[in-house]
Amino acid sequence: MPYDHRNPVTRSVPAALAALVCSAALAGCGGASGAAQGTGGPAAGTTTPAPPSASASGSAPASGSGSGSGSGAATTAGTSGPDRTRAATAADRSLAGRTVVVDPGHNPGNFRHGREINAKVDIGTARKECDTTGTSTNATGGRAAYTEAAFTLDVSHRLRKLLEARGAEVVLTHDADRPYGPCIDERARIGNAAEADAVVSVHADGSATGNRGFHVIVPAKVRGGSADTGPIVAPSRALGEDIVTAFRRTTGTSPANYLGGGTGLDVRSDLGGLNLSTVPKVFVECGNMRDPKDAALLTSGVWRQKAAQGLADGIVTYLQG
Repeated sequence: MPYDHRNPVTRSVPAALAALVCSAALAGCGGASGAAQGTGGPAAGTTTPAPPSASASGSAPASGSGSGSGSGAATTAGTSGPDRTRAATAADRSLAGRTVVVDPGHNPGNFRHGREINAKVDIGTARKECDTTGTSTNATGGRAAYTEAAFTLDVSHRLRKLLEARGAEVVLTHDADRPYGPCIDERARIGNAAEADAVVSVHADGSATGNRGFHVIVPAKVRGGSADTGPIVAPSRALGEDIVTAFRRTTGTSPANYLGGGTGLDVRSDLGGLNLSTVPKVFVECGNMRDPKDAALLTSGVWRQKAAQGLADGIVTYLQG
């Protein structure tokens, strides 16, 4: 989840650090140690059993493998043999020459670097923390919590594979290959420097139990200091709308029931990653990690593959529109 002053359930650095001193064997720790370190939950890239049938709009049939091997390739009806192969190959390369930046929200190492991620950076209209630790699922039934940082990396890897199969050049803002961050201003600069055709920041929310579903955050019109979102407001909204449609269709989940009025869209003016972007960009909150039913989906490798496919389909629709 992006930093949100309106939402008090974001994991704080002190809480995450405190969790480190808890022994995983002590039930009183509530699995916080696993949550802080991103261990004990479904590891990135692993396949887990399909989620329970309860979902925001019913469980959809699996449309991709839990291993992230789905290509999203389209085939042409009515063709066969070599002709069909050539048609499929052409569809696979439909994003050739396009650049997509995928931004995995947070970083598994952030909790070890409280001082660094709490340092304020300029977001154009204000100053804000470099980054946060993100949220996590609740540890229940002896199962350790699953961190948002682990989730975002896993989905981002799957999404990269799907987009590259289509011929796109994919840039990750990080791959857990640095101690913390990047800071929110640097994340924006990475997308700008790549002259990306689209930037998608992958997140999961940390709202109250009962708040369910996904939503896409799009930039408000902001102008101040180094921020000027005027040129990207319209294309970012178009990208967001295409992702909402595709994500809903592919995952079988519904737009958030707690914001956006059922549209699946939330307009924000306080996010540095959006304010400082000069290219079309959105944040996608794939579900609410604090709701048990949403958490069952988010911790499933099968569902995460669907999520990646939904994101990829929305990006393809936008870039081919």
